[in-house]
Amino acid sequence: MTRLNRLREELRQRRHHRAFRIPVPAWTEPQRVQLEELLTQARAATPSRTPDPVSEPPVDGAALATAATNLWRAERKLAPPGERPTPRDRQAARYLRTCAEALADAGLVVQDHDGDAFNPGRALEVLVYQENPALTGEIVLETVRPSVYLHGRLVQMGQVIVGTPGQSPDRRSDDA
Repeated sequence: MTRLNRLREELRQRRHHRAFRIPVPAWTEPQRVQLEELLTQARAATPSRTPDPVSEPPVDGAALATAATNLWRAERKLAPPGERPTPRDRQAARYLRTCAEALADAGLVVQDHDGDAFNPGRALEVLVYQENPALTGEIVLETVRPSVYLHGRLVQMGQVIVGTPGQSPDRRSDDA
């Protein structure tokens, strides 16, 4: 152990109250050799932590996508716009949010497309095109089913309703 390492260890111990400081063990050379042998035997007897690819079943992306979609729908049902949620609704929303965060930590991403600009090249299934004269471009009005990605790979394509700008009276007369 270098002098700098010993100094670090001593300073680390001094951060704590004297009653909680752990003294440096005084090992003799035969004790150190015996300890090293015991540690080597323990490491050899411990099974490796690397997962066996044969024993672990593959992840079912479709089942995860279904679960994530139902979780997404439940979150949307609990938070209707304009209403004040009850304490029970807030508690359920917290549970759903925790589940969604756990799935996100596991690599499952649920993408809601409401309000996104739409172009035909996107990996989305359009269920309906609705004309709306107030729009200036094509916009996703409503997400019926979200897109779900597992570790960056699409496992469920989103289904959306797209709003298109209505035909102005000037354009209709030009086409005729």
